[in-house]
Amino acid sequence: MKRGWAALYEDQTEEVILERLLARIPDIMDKREGSVIYDALAPAANELAQMYVNLEIERSLRFPAPENGEELDKSVAWSGIVRKEATNAQWRGKFYNNQNELMDVPIGSRYSIEDLNYVVKSKLGVGQFAVECETAGAIGNKYSGSLLPIDFIDKLAKAELVDLLVSGEDVESGEALYDRYQDKVTKPITSANKNQYVVWAREVSGVGDAKVFPLWNGNGTVKVVILNNEKRTPSPAVVQAVQTYIDPTQDGHGEGVAPIGPIVTVVGAGEVPINIIVRVQLARDATTDDVKEQLKVSISKYLEGLAFNDTDTLVRITRIANFILDVPPVIDYFDLTINGVTSNIQVPLDSVAVLGTVDVHV
Repeated sequence: MKRGWAALYEDQTEEVILERLLARIPDIMDKREGSVIYDALAPAANELAQMYVNLEIERSLRFPAPENGEELDKSVAWSGIVRKEATNAQWRGKFYNNQNELMDVPIGSRYSIEDLNYVVKSKLGVGQFAVECETAGAIGNKYSGSLLPIDFIDKLAKAELVDLLVSGEDVESGEALYDRYQDKVTKPITSANKNQYVVWAREVSGVGDAKVFPLWNGNGTVKVVILNNEKRTPSPAVVQAVQTYIDPTQDGHGEGVAPIGPIVTVVGAGEVPINIIVRVQLARDATTDDVKEQLKVSISKYLEGLAFNDTDTLVRITRIANFILDVPPVIDYFDLTINGVTSNIQVPLDSVAVLGTVDVHV
């Protein structure tokens, strides 16, 4: 049985249990494989080993862990936290006739690109429609460009996906589900306090985190700033979905989950690009491209960890320097700057730092 955390009973295998049972039988008796005693104890050892497996499962249900798969869903269900299902991407599709003029197509008509199929859902304008990927998940965000009609459409000469309107989201990961569960059970949620608004925002698909600013525009106002699952600013559609869920009318009438009184404004977080320039001394046969790719990975992960961090809002130049020195081919570095300066970068409370350009030269 696979477990992402230490299992209490993983060493209680059938072989170990059988050996322990046989050790309790006097050596003067025949305990060899195939003997009466061996054959009598072996089934009992098998059953006991299965019992320990079941105990491990019960333990995982009692103590949630991100790696527990579907068992995590069961163990957090009491809190009201439910794993977010995958959602379908929606694009703006444009359709043209033989004169290269926009033309209307039937609602429900189907088209393909690569190995994905899309269906026309609603009209946005002449020859422009909301087109939904039939396959749920982030895969629906991947392709744009020419569409091939699956159904025959009279006079249609060209169809294309042009703008991603609503990002498709994969099924919520165990880490994200566990993080939302921890937020709910460890932070007090009462009478629509700040934590309650965070929980509400994170219940919407496409939201990875949220931060709340009470009284941001005077008495009775609340601003909720949200991030997507990649710790970037979310699409307008996700922002609107959260606004609709929490306070659709923004008049204090309590038409959403927010109580009567507060006027809630939902916005996407601002992004602060972090541009790195550094000169390096490299080991023989190493290239700046190798260094650049490794730096992009480590710095991106570092910046994700800073997103909406309540205790650290600085992008520290010393941390960037450490990432540079951690790249094996780098012997030393010089002239390091972040956004053109040699000091830390302060990130506003309603924004996140995101990786911009990485310029590595010798």
